[in-house]
Amino acid sequence: MFGGGGMNPRKMKQMMKQMGIDVEELDAERVVVETADGDLVFENPQVTRMDAQGQQTYQIVGDPDEVADAGAGGASAVEAADDDGSDGSDDGIPDEDVALVAERAGVPESTARETLEAHDGDLAGAIAELE
Repeated sequence: MFGGGGMNPRKMKQMMKQMGIDVEELDAERVVVETADGDLVFENPQVTRMDAQGQQTYQIVGDPDEVADAGAGGASAVEAADDDGSDGSDDGIPDEDVALVAERAGVPESTARETLEAHDGDLAGAIAELE
């Protein structure tokens, strides 16, 4: 019954504003959705944030690439930004990865590091084991 198919977009915006719904386009360059089966990476997506009654909803429009683990790319970008060449550890596992696993699994960083070492740095495998 309801639908905005034939409604003037300007009229739709007016009605939403009257109902206390605020819509904003975000200038996103990349969006990563992490799932248990792999990650979805949206490059240059159209992202819309809608605020309604204190609740924020995000809509992502784009064509995602499916990757095994986009987190490794993010950690590499952080390391590149540091530009000092070291990852802060002697075992080759970046401190950012250890912190991420510790936070996600709710364990101490020492346990997270040991589990990452056992999984050869595989974030998803380490988190799955600890959860």
